[in-house]
Amino acid sequence: MLVSAEEMLKKAKAGKYAVGQFNINNLEWTKAILLTAEELKSPVILGVSEGAGKYMTGYKTVVGMVNGMLEELKITVPVALHLDHGSYEGCLKCVEAGFSSIMFDGSHYPIQENIDKTTELVKIAKDKGMSLEAEVGAIGGEEDGVIGQGECADPNECKAIADLGVTMLAAGIGNIHGKYPENWKGLSFETLAAVSEKTGDMPLVLHGGTGIPADMIKKAISLGVAKINVNTECQLSFAEATRKYIEAGKDLEGKGFDPRKLLAPGFEAIKATVKEKMELFGSVGKAE
Repeated sequence: MLVSAEEMLKKAKAGKYAVGQFNINNLEWTKAILLTAEELKSPVILGVSEGAGKYMTGYKTVVGMVNGMLEELKITVPVALHLDHGSYEGCLKCVEAGFSSIMFDGSHYPIQENIDKTTELVKIAKDKGMSLEAEVGAIGGEEDGVIGQGECADPNECKAIADLGVTMLAAGIGNIHGKYPENWKGLSFETLAAVSEKTGDMPLVLHGGTGIPADMIKKAISLGVAKINVNTECQLSFAEATRKYIEAGKDLEGKGFDPRKLLAPGFEAIKATVKEKMELFGSVGKAE
């Protein structure tokens, strides 16, 4: 059964570890992430961007697939199904479809409009027992058409949004979606520390987890980050394993063209990436 992300993130913040949000794109992705979480006894958040939701034919399809897998695979660890970078309308659709968590990305609105829309969604999420993530300060790079410059959030604006009663807060600290450029300056721990001081017990979220060095990840967790989003890294490892399989001509051997065989190396690669991240984030064994 899907759960809100609230309890798992409160535990993570208190225990100085982070829960990974791994974005899903199809059945292979979802199955790989859920099986790895169960094997490692780690809580997990399945992220769905609006673009991926559309690709999978709609949020109801996603909810049906995830709920079916939880039952068929006998998943016992806490799993949240979360809309990633949702528009206001997207959030409402996911509430209706049966998601257990939503993110409203109002970072591109003037702060007052971000506050007004977040306030409405806080009420809706509370009524439904769902968790709600808000964002202040755009995250850099591009993810499904969402483009940001990697700004640093204003700690006072973060406090204003946190005080509305959201579950978790994504604050821009110089992080970027996708691959990090050569000249990336690194995370602004100064901003993170200031935001953490203003928002107290609020679990903080680090977007663009792909390519951030392990020591920076650990430092971010020590400063209050309790949720880290990973998407690009799983895509890269899936693509690499699939390319190797085809380049080795395996799809031409026997029934190697069967999608179940063709996609198997990529599936295993996603599992390996998720395992590596869960170990780095410190969430292994935390669901026991």
